[in-house]
Amino acid sequence: MREDAGGPGRSAATGANTSGHTQAHAHDNDAHAGTRNKVARSILVHGPSTAADLAERLDLTAAAVRRHLDALLADGVIEARQQRVYGHRRRGRPAKVFALTDAGRGSFHQEYDVLAADALHFLAEVAGDDAVMAFARNRVAALESKYLPVVEDAPADKRAEALAEALSADGYAASARQAPGGEQLCQHHCPVAHVAERFPQLCEAETEVFARLLGTHVQRLATLAHGDGVCTTHVPKHPKNVTGRNPV
Repeated sequence: MREDAGGPGRSAATGANTSGHTQAHAHDNDAHAGTRNKVARSILVHGPSTAADLAERLDLTAAAVRRHLDALLADGVIEARQQRVYGHRRRGRPAKVFALTDAGRGSFHQEYDVLAADALHFLAEVAGDDAVMAFARNRVAALESKYLPVVEDAPADKRAEALAEALSADGYAASARQAPGGEQLCQHHCPVAHVAERFPQLCEAETEVFARLLGTHVQRLATLAHGDGVCTTHVPKHPKNVTGRNPV
């Protein structure tokens, strides 16, 4: 008479196999989670990225990157958007890029906010507020260089809109709208808002850059750092040149 397939010997073997599969599955899940975190962190550090950018940066296959991107999209950590590639006097085809959502960014920023605030506090104590302002201006200098061709390529009456598009491409969720006496440049997200609560020099340096890019003395009306719902900058209708460049 044959032994039942569900007998003791079979049960022990099955139990051992099940335990091994469970451990292997848990290990795979940890590995996937680790790689997924690297993908999200790469987007945090480098800004909105294409799948090809991420594959090259992290030395992953295209299929692996897309698998992790799909999981991050499903979890609400990232979002897909179309981003134009800007160049001097020309614009390329829109490319699909992946950017962190507010929730995804928040999961990283808490640790960075504390570190950044502590570093700036130390800088202020050691070298004074002027050193903090110098740091803030140095931080936004790269943005000014990046956005300058975008703004210069736009007609004079579309420059605030062009700047808003460029800011949005970098995750600031910006827009430009008509307002009495000019336009309002609105930013619905700011990566340094929490740190800027203690160090308004970060906002001041950014405002200076906007003034130079748009060729006019702009005015900050509200900031996320101050507790307002949006960073709002007033751009006068008839710019007064502050850069030496022709505003038209």
